Amino acid sequence: MPNIIQPAQPPADARVAIVVAEWNKNITQKLLDGAVGTLTEQGIADNQIDVAWVPGAWEIPLVAMRLAETGNYAAVICLGAVIRGETSHDQHINRGVSLAMLDIALEFDLPVLFGVLTCNSLEQAIHRSGGNVGNKGSECAEAALQMIGLLGALDVGLLEAGE
Repeated sequence: MPNIIQPAQPPADARVAIVVAEWNKNITQKLLDGAVGTLTEQGIADNQIDVAWVPGAWEIPLVAMRLAETGNYAAVICLGAVIRGETSHDQHINRGVSLAMLDIALEFDLPVLFGVLTCNSLEQAIHRSGGNVGNKGSECAEAALQMIGLLGALDVGLLEAGE
């Protein structure tokens, strides 16, 4: 039977940063509300959550990187909404932002959660920001907590294995 590594409880003093885009704020505010609500429901104190608003999704990675560089955060949650228009602009934004966020996560050994909606229509974005498909901000917060706990369990497991 394989050993299953279970996430530990995130530490009580865990800080979480949230970078959220102002563009499509009617959507992103709901994502933010979902993320903050989930974090606080799961025991992260309100004063342990830092929120940085950026103009649009394209600006998310730079601020996420600056926050990661501080070493003060257990996770960075990135929230935005890019909705397809008449050109391929959305594809370029989505690709650049997603690859940059991956690079940040790997460079800083930090969970960087992709909560940027990449929708074909405003209706899809509404459904994913608290509508009938759930709230992707809340889902990112849940994933952030799980990753904080899993990385903590891995750290403990690696220390014990090395003893």
